[in-house]
Amino acid sequence: MKVAVMGYGTVGSGVVEVIESHDNVITKRTGGEPLEVAHILDLRDFPGDPHEKLFTKDFNDILSDDEVRVVAETMGGVEPAFSFTMKLLKAGKSVVTSNKELVAQKGLELLEAAEESGANYLFEASVGGGIPIIRPMSQCLAANNIEGVAGILNGTTNFILTKMIEEDMDFSDALKLAQDNGYAEKDPTADIEGFDACRKVCILASLAFGKHVYPNQVATEGITKITLEDVAYIHSIKGVIKLLGQIKYISDDKIAAFVSPAVVQHGSQLASVNDVFNAILVRGDAVGDVCFYGPGAGKLPTASAVVADMVDAAKHIERKKIFGWGAGSEDYVVDYKSTIEMPFYVRAKANKVKIQAIFGEVKFLSRIGQPSDEVAFITDRMTENALDNKLAGVDVINIIKVTNY
Repeated sequence: MKVAVMGYGTVGSGVVEVIESHDNVITKRTGGEPLEVAHILDLRDFPGDPHEKLFTKDFNDILSDDEVRVVAETMGGVEPAFSFTMKLLKAGKSVVTSNKELVAQKGLELLEAAEESGANYLFEASVGGGIPIIRPMSQCLAANNIEGVAGILNGTTNFILTKMIEEDMDFSDALKLAQDNGYAEKDPTADIEGFDACRKVCILASLAFGKHVYPNQVATEGITKITLEDVAYIHSIKGVIKLLGQIKYISDDKIAAFVSPAVVQHGSQLASVNDVFNAILVRGDAVGDVCFYGPGAGKLPTASAVVADMVDAAKHIERKKIFGWGAGSEDYVVDYKSTIEMPFYVRAKANKVKIQAIFGEVKFLSRIGQPSDEVAFITDRMTENALDNKLAGVDVINIIKVTNY
């Protein structure tokens, strides 16, 4: 079967490599039909590349080729990826993608287009790179009511926090090391401010509960406020700080979804996930907690997930997979600050007497070198709005959510 690849960057070139290097395995899993790359779309030139004859700068070469039945979109961004994908789906060609931004923003429209034409739109690689999570959630956990999801969804931030926790490296030095190692972009904003994780939360929430969630509905906070002092206080209670995307079921018409730093206790499966690795914990009412762990990015891990979707699409050329979600609404994702109760870590310029007068009994934390006018403590469960009201007039340095995953 002829296929095409749009975008020949890190992931796109990996897709071509995996198709060629795993031809025997792929052919067995498609039922005997190999995948043959017929076109590679990219505006750049790649002189000397062994696939030079396959390159095109004209999208219509792919769209008009009736023999191309499956296309991998690894371009990134919303446009022109959205326009190209929509045209392909309307033409009856199945599309697979690693493009989390596109799925988070336009997934509903593209799934609807695929439904109308009988094609398939698949995106296993859009969350967790090489970690299987989309297919297990939609198929293997289909008998469960999903109660919640919590995930370490960004390798860059997890690498930075790991260096802060294990090597006492401050944030700026850890970020520079991540950039030097190629884990962080020159402009790391999407990672360190939580936007990358937010897009993945949208996809997971949409899949878990059946209604589209958009990035502007997910409250998002990054890791730029985390300091070594916070790390030390949390270490004293055998915990670590992770950037988590969290999704919680409230009712069939309401969910909570947010991205933020969170205190994770050492007994959690998420606490030991270090460096650039990702992990996604899904809580089902029948199965309990299941955790999916592995490389969240990288050329070949991500490409392997893309090619797996291409194989799946090739196997379903003559039949439509039951897969996707429906429309959401503006009030579908609640304001978690007024509805979700949890404990909080608080660090402030204050004394214990004042804090106890406000909160009653709390769990005070300590660290080496703690100033006499600084306190850190863990509150009882409450909403964030209630916490903010109690802290009015207190010189707060930092607040971090405490998770129950």
